[in-house]
Parts: sequence; structure tokens; C-alpha cells
Amino acid sequence: MPSNKIFRGEDAIKVYLSDDRNKIPVLFQAELFVGSVKEGYLTAAASDGRQALAVAQDFVPDIILLDVMMPQLDGIATCRLLREQPRLKDTYIMILTARSEEFSEVAAFDAGADDFIAKPIKPRALLSRLAAVVRRDQDPHAGVEA
Repeated sequence: MPSNKIFRGEDAIKVYLSDDRNKIPVLFQAELFVGSVKEGYLTAAASDGRQALAVAQDFVPDIILLDVMMPQLDGIATCRLLREQPRLKDTYIMILTARSEEFSEVAAFDAGADDFIAKPIKPRALLSRLAAVVRRDQDPHAGVEA
């Protein structure tokens, strides 16, 4: 069973993106791959919620990025189902969406999301956000002044 810690020593940080627009997973994988040696990321992607559930079971990511509007199973339902999986229940989940209404954010957090990001997403800003998540996981007191 994987640790609920995001960074596991020498292992790469496994980031999984599920988004229905084919170009977006490729863009993020390319952006993460460019920094992967330096940043320590390993990426995988899916194009719909059902595929996300199936692949996540095998990939067992440390961080999951889910688009809300996907075919077959939306990101909110996918998040809820991921939280029910013993191997994935502690995985850090970020919801990505073009919807910025308050009820969308509330639905995401109610489904078990850890973060909510409105599109358009800037790849470097996303990488910085991922680095912050990893940094906080490594040192829970990081960024807290005494």
C-alpha cells in the first residue's frame, strides 16, 4: 500500500491528468516532462472519467488533476469514486475547470477534492502549485513563520 506522503524518497512524484481535450493532457505531460529530471515528476493522462478510474488503479498517482467536464463520467463523480478506492483515498486531487461558479467549487470539495483551479491554466503556475504541495507534504511547517 502506498504511503499517503506525496514524495517517497528517491521515487518520482507521479502526477495523473484526466481531461477530455486531447491537447491538454499532451501539453501538461510535455510541460511536466521537460522539468521531470529537475522536478522529479512522472506523468500519465486519460481523456475521460472512466479511463481515469481504471488507469489510476494501476498508476497509483501521488497527485491527480481532474477536469470537471469529461465524457462518460464527470470529474466530480470521478473524484468521489477515487476517494472510495483504498489505494487512492489519500491521493491529493486537484479539480480543473472552466466553470468558476461557487457551486462548482463547493461540489468539488464536497466530492473530496483538495484543490480547485479555474481554467485557463498556466503550465508554469501549475508546476509551482504542484511544487508547493510536495514541499508542504515533505515539511508540514514549510512556509509557516514562527
